[in-house]
Amino acid sequence: MHKLAWWQQGLVAVAVGTLLFLYVPVAILVLFSFNDSPVTSFPLSGFTWGWYQKVFANQDLLKALVNSLVVALSATVLTILIGVPAALALDRYRFVGKQLFRNTILLPLSLPGIVTGIAMLNFYKQIGLPQSLGAVIIGHATALVGIVIAQVLARLEKVNKNLSEASSDLGATGIETFFYVTLPSIRSSIIGSALLCFTLSFDEIPVTYFLTGRDVTLPMYIYSTLRRGITPEINAIGALIVLASLVLILSSVSLLRQKT
Repeated sequence: MHKLAWWQQGLVAVAVGTLLFLYVPVAILVLFSFNDSPVTSFPLSGFTWGWYQKVFANQDLLKALVNSLVVALSATVLTILIGVPAALALDRYRFVGKQLFRNTILLPLSLPGIVTGIAMLNFYKQIGLPQSLGAVIIGHATALVGIVIAQVLARLEKVNKNLSEASSDLGATGIETFFYVTLPSIRSSIIGSALLCFTLSFDEIPVTYFLTGRDVTLPMYIYSTLRRGITPEINAIGALIVLASLVLILSSVSLLRQKT
């Protein structure tokens, strides 16, 4: 086996060190969620499922969880309903300002969440839209629609255009061509980007902080609870979020991976 040079070994060490720095705290969070002690410190006193039982008995936390699921699901549906037609238009039609439109639609992805949240709050006040979960849904959809457009557009650019033309030549309508030819070709990118949008919306804090009203989402509930200190109950819900996010992200990556 070829031996790595000293600088290659150094790069590997830096990469491993960075991964450990990022993921060891997550592993510790999961570990303490099973610790049979309210004190989050070593050594561990024993194994318990009690903190997870308290999570599912906490009505305020469960209400915040439901709010997060409603917001994430609604925002994801909006991003799909807006993003897929927008990607189709960018792929098929030429119009004035097309490149500007593509750059503008991706702008929220590059802006810090706090900037997006403040901008949307100011705009909502100008049009009289109150702070609520509805405002949060619109804000999340606005910030994340670029993901759907970018992923679907990238897939459309690799689809054989002759298939759509052949469908039209054989007498299919535009709607029939979309459902029987175009949609099967971009289905994986739609599902993958939807899962990614759902995950990002569920975990979003900066935009939610500025746009939400009395109803709080789960990340906001956890943030407010942490002001009183870290508890094993928070570790438990954090571990559940890590597990759910990991499943969704892996599913999204798998679906967005190009087939050979």
